[in-house]
Amino acid sequence: MAVQQFANWAAGYRSRSSDEWTKLAGSVSEPIEHQSAVLESIVSANGRTAFGAEHDLTSVRDINAFRKAVPIRDHVEFRPWLDRLDAGERRVLSADEPLLYLSSSGTTGDEKRIPVTRSYLRDCFLPFYFAAGSRVLQEVPEVLRRPDAALNLSQDPRIDGDDGRPHIGLGQLDYAGLGEEAATGVGNLAGWSSLPSAFAGADPLERAYLRLRWAAQHDVRCVIAVNPAIAAALPHLLTHWWPRLVAELAAGTLGGLPHWDPDFGRARALDRLADRRGVLRPADLWPRLDLLVSWSSYVAGLYMESLVADFGPNVRVLSAPIGSAEGPLAVPTVPGRGDGTLMIGSVLYEFVPADESLVADSATLQPHELAIGHRYHVVLSHIGGLYRCATRDIVEVTGFDGRTPQVQFVGRHPRHSIDHELSEPEILQAVAAACAATGTPVRNLTWRSSPAGHEAIVAFDGLRSADDVATFAMALEMALVESRSAYRLARSVGSTDPVRVRAVLPEVFIDEWRRRVEAGERMPRVKDRLLLPHLG
Repeated sequence: MAVQQFANWAAGYRSRSSDEWTKLAGSVSEPIEHQSAVLESIVSANGRTAFGAEHDLTSVRDINAFRKAVPIRDHVEFRPWLDRLDAGERRVLSADEPLLYLSSSGTTGDEKRIPVTRSYLRDCFLPFYFAAGSRVLQEVPEVLRRPDAALNLSQDPRIDGDDGRPHIGLGQLDYAGLGEEAATGVGNLAGWSSLPSAFAGADPLERAYLRLRWAAQHDVRCVIAVNPAIAAALPHLLTHWWPRLVAELAAGTLGGLPHWDPDFGRARALDRLADRRGVLRPADLWPRLDLLVSWSSYVAGLYMESLVADFGPNVRVLSAPIGSAEGPLAVPTVPGRGDGTLMIGSVLYEFVPADESLVADSATLQPHELAIGHRYHVVLSHIGGLYRCATRDIVEVTGFDGRTPQVQFVGRHPRHSIDHELSEPEILQAVAAACAATGTPVRNLTWRSSPAGHEAIVAFDGLRSADDVATFAMALEMALVESRSAYRLARSVGSTDPVRVRAVLPEVFIDEWRRRVEAGERMPRVKDRLLLPHLG
């Protein structure tokens, strides 16, 4: 790309990121005031929409009136209003019309379809996006000096789904076409971001290889995955791809087509390195690689340390911003931690204690009312046309930034409960306790529940004997009994069996990821899921 074009983008990105970071830092001491202003902006902008009229939003003056006027709903329950939009009706959920619809699989696998308006981008998403981007700039300033300093694996072209609607994620938006050129994002202006037309029909996995092959010609300092399942797949894919990649380096080809001058020297060096180690790591391709941007909580919290070691000896993790298709949640502000500060100046947040039922009339708490160490369901509202929407995310409060909570994503609450005894956060907490008690690291896991009991399908880090697995199962059982009274009662009366642990190879999880990507799903859609009954 033209040097001046990149310089203009870099200047805009630096300025916007700095501004939004400053705004976030300035908002944390006054959460009540900022949340009141967000509610006022929502009601003022959208009070005279169809949804606003049905819920008398023009009469809402404070959070208590808002709670009385609007019941809590999840994304599925907004479908009647979305159907009206599909039928061509205007001003249904928001005063400005949707530019497009986000499609997300969600961590539970439930398909979501969320409208995106220009006001939502302006007031909610882009402030969140740029504030989070500021953290990347602080860690690797070089990404603003050259376009090839970052490999962004969360970006991929649009792919249509079986329902005929485009599966759009936030990484697929045409920001330049929306007049937001600066939001194109770190790593999205590198040459490999737009593959040659000869590869237009390539599947998502082949496109990932082609981008990696192209990036191997460059000095990458930062890999942006966001979704940790992508980050976990990269070292594994290199074990399969490195012979092809080395051969293409020697031939100067991209996907078998001539593209560069042959680089015999680098090809020989990488070939010798792979022969000596048995694999090529990302840090072998890019010796100065030092940052991985990825979510680092939920299931990834169990395997992130091992994953970073797979990338290379000097690689650090910067937690990606925390959010969902419904809206932004939190921006990481402290290096090395998986939590973040709520975006209280952009989105209206309410919370329901995680041990309470999440229903239409659940009593909610405001951000300043939360308590450290407690877990909550997230309910959000924003100017884009979502009102008291239950995201079904569960977060834990880890601290406060000023008077604003810092939260960490710890699990999901499924729309149709699979198991009434154990929640995702409780399962993950017990597994972490078993790992600590036995000194046994875990690469991934999924969980099955039935009337007879529970089964953990676990990929351990390294081969484990039958005795090792039995010891881990005993530690897991003890952790569940100690932490969950309902489980303890069920065990004491014999209504459920002890938890079972079945060891599988890490490749079982990677193969499932690969199967779905090869079938045509965009990589950002294929996420870790704790409740994945068909695996294994």
